[in-house]
Amino acid sequence: MGKPDDTRSCPFCAPSEREWVHTRVFYDKYPVAPGHMLVVPKRHVSSLLDVTEEEYAEMMKVVREIATTSREHPDGWNIGVNIGTAAGQTVMHAHIHVIPRTHGDVADPRGGVRWVNPEKAVYWE
Repeated sequence: MGKPDDTRSCPFCAPSEREWVHTRVFYDKYPVAPGHMLVVPKRHVSSLLDVTEEEYAEMMKVVREIATTSREHPDGWNIGVNIGTAAGQTVMHAHIHVIPRTHGDVADPRGGVRWVNPEKAVYWE
């Protein structure tokens, strides 16, 4: 899904405190909630669609580990991926957002990721 950026300027190519065989975890530099983390492949690829099956399996295992062992003990999670600039991807290194959610953090969380298009977010009325 496009050419990878130069790894010298990629913030996700730097080592992190939490690493697995194929995966790194970072706290999001611009979190939308306390505890917002990013799960990234160590190998520099632009899109989640470009990771190998082995990388993908490990990344999803790490997502589950974060969600089941979190110190924050949230009420819910948003787990999301932006692929390509049209979808809002700003760092062209594949990554998965793992965002803890709590009751009351927004007025009405119904619709979740559907809010990327506010005109279509409310479908239950």
